[in-house]
Amino acid sequence: MSASGSHPLSAPLATGLAALGLALAPDQQARLLAYLDLIAKWNRVYNLTAVREPYEMLTHHLLDSLAVVQPLHRHTGGAAARVLDVGSGAGLPGVVLAICEPQMQVDCVDTVAKKAAFIQQVAASLGLANLRGLHDRVEHLAGPYDVVCSRAFASLRDFVTWSAGALAEHGAWMALKGKYPEAEIAVLGQEVAVFHVEPLHVPGLEAERCLVWLKKQPAAR
Repeated sequence: MSASGSHPLSAPLATGLAALGLALAPDQQARLLAYLDLIAKWNRVYNLTAVREPYEMLTHHLLDSLAVVQPLHRHTGGAAARVLDVGSGAGLPGVVLAICEPQMQVDCVDTVAKKAAFIQQVAASLGLANLRGLHDRVEHLAGPYDVVCSRAFASLRDFVTWSAGALAEHGAWMALKGKYPEAEIAVLGQEVAVFHVEPLHVPGLEAERCLVWLKKQPAAR
């Protein structure tokens, strides 16, 4: 993977990484930028995302996903883990997590075949042996995954209900949301508990973001 210095977005990416407190190797930064280029290339045919302006793609997609890297790392202690990105679309945040956390195995599942195929192409093009694209419904996946994550996928209730079978017994759900989802949390069933909600600051994005962590509740005796 070539150095990222010549890429027009290399400087704003470096600024964003510094603001997030992320120290990524040059080859990781190069992969992130190459990934953005792949999204732009495939977007012409497959309409992976409505955001098409390069700098807007950097802030709304890349930095938005990079904001969850440290929280995930803290949760796992930096250990090897199996991560499932549900309704991954263009691979956000799954591809970003695979680039930043090479010790993790990241599967990106989507019901749209062309989006799963895109993830497979990203894995091959960027040499990411720890990344897979799965064309399936999350309800059909057995896991077990240590962390099941989503970004702009569904309500918390639907997210945890549909993916419960894929989550390891002592695993955690990680949902990237906008404003604090008070109404969504209020209608969660007793089988699920929210154990942490943390605000996120995304450099260059003037919008509220937060990360909701959930876990399975033991069945009442």
